[in-house]
Amino acid sequence: MQSVERAFELLETMAAAGGMVGLSKLAQESGLALPTIHRLVRTLVDLGYVRQEPSRQYSLGPRLIRLGESASHLLGTWSRPYLTRLVDAVGESANLAMLDVDQIVYVAQVPSRHSMRMFTEVGRRVHPHCTAVGKAVLAHLPPGDVRALLGRTGMPAQTEHTITDPAMFAQVLDQVRVQGYAMDDGEQEVGVCCVAVPVLGTANPLAISVSGPAPRMTAEVVQRAVPLLHRAAEDLGRELAP
Repeated sequence: MQSVERAFELLETMAAAGGMVGLSKLAQESGLALPTIHRLVRTLVDLGYVRQEPSRQYSLGPRLIRLGESASHLLGTWSRPYLTRLVDAVGESANLAMLDVDQIVYVAQVPSRHSMRMFTEVGRRVHPHCTAVGKAVLAHLPPGDVRALLGRTGMPAQTEHTITDPAMFAQVLDQVRVQGYAMDDGEQEVGVCCVAVPVLGTANPLAISVSGPAPRMTAEVVQRAVPLLHRAAEDLGRELAP
């Protein structure tokens, strides 16, 4: 059991480091002796869960992709009742998204019943700084991690409304923490408005949202959606808690 725990700890350390790391870094982060780490890593390499790069660093291996795809599919299945409940109550599309390294990936959606509705393809990847789900997630990460992520992505403008200044974005995250929800008002797509809250207490950073055409996403709709989003996030968080 101890070896299994240590192997997964190494995989999580590699993921937190961006997917590639050297043995010395693994030793520093895990506190394990180098011979122990080397033995575990070699086993993971042989199984295909880790690969050794020409630089002699180690990266996450291709067999993890299949596990991740299966887990993502199950996550969508587990979240669907909560998303459906939101659609029934608010009338707009509901989404579940996850932070994957430096990007937000949508893992589930239940579309609105309106003929004109927002549709986000499951598996779509976007930058966190221009989405409500991204802001909801980043607001609950350490500020240093957020600054590093924004530095790597460069905060590109998706529309004329996208926030591209790190200092201004930090103020937005402060506001998100105070008010308990995040907004995207045409920052990812012109004419689309989204409100999101984080799903706390899970192994991966998640957020749940409601999105629709800006004319329908009035202040009254947003204020009605927020407590429903929090309830759905709390219920889903309890189900997914490790």
